[in-house]
Amino acid sequence: MAEVIFLGQLRHVNLVKLIGYCCEDEERLLVYEFMPRGSLENHLFKRLSVSLPWGTRLRIAIGAAKGLAFLHGAENPVIYRDFKTSNVLLDSDFTAKLSDFGLAKMGPEGSETHVTTRVMGTYGYAAPEYVSTGHLTTKSDIYSFGVVLLELLTGRRAMEKSRPKGEQNLVDWVKPYLTSSRRLRYVIDPRLQGQYSVKGAKEMALLGLHCISLNPKDRPKMPIIIETLESLQHLKDMAVTCGHWPVAVSSSKSARTGGSTKVKMEFRGGNFRKSSPIFNPTQKT
Repeated sequence: MAEVIFLGQLRHVNLVKLIGYCCEDEERLLVYEFMPRGSLENHLFKRLSVSLPWGTRLRIAIGAAKGLAFLHGAENPVIYRDFKTSNVLLDSDFTAKLSDFGLAKMGPEGSETHVTTRVMGTYGYAAPEYVSTGHLTTKSDIYSFGVVLLELLTGRRAMEKSRPKGEQNLVDWVKPYLTSSRRLRYVIDPRLQGQYSVKGAKEMALLGLHCISLNPKDRPKMPIIIETLESLQHLKDMAVTCGHWPVAVSSSKSARTGGSTKVKMEFRGGNFRKSSPIFNPTQKT
């Protein structure tokens, strides 16, 4: 019902189109437009998928942001409440469209500052103040958007139980590295292979940090987020060209020993050179 109510009234290029529905006896069926590229989640985290280029990641972030901005700016504001990579669908041109409005709620009315509701959503994306109090605002969506920005930046999921304890929660793990250009490069998605804008990554990291601020009032509004992301689209200072992409190269010993050794290399000035031990993002400094 929530899907039919919201998508029956709302139309935007960055929202998936609801074509129709079936309600017969106990059968319930929703029919959406076909999204041939699937979800952002599949492109970021499935091993067999081709890595999304930096420019495409930016376009997806901007499209998703415009979808949220439309919801928040509607005559009766809508809080999406379940913004995550699996709910961002992609058409053939990688245009991002928000889907799954099952948890969406109408925003506060009149003098009310928030909506109080049962805590629902996906752990790792939900804003901490919503989890602790049940108070829901548009700033809750902005926290979730910040988490997705960090996923786009690092290629890591919001929550990964298979990782070491200190790295399971993306927000907790990556926060110390977002304000330093030197440290940030060690947490950039390695699948980008250095093909990303150094300045763009820094600005996206800072934007993500503001979005996940513990104080909701410190989080930027969607128009500011869109403006910031759009300003990064034409930057050409790629990390490899600038010599900012650290790599680890493995070289084999002789076949006689059958062993292997790690040679730490760094790309500088257009050449790979031996460097000091590679910085460990889990190591406190």
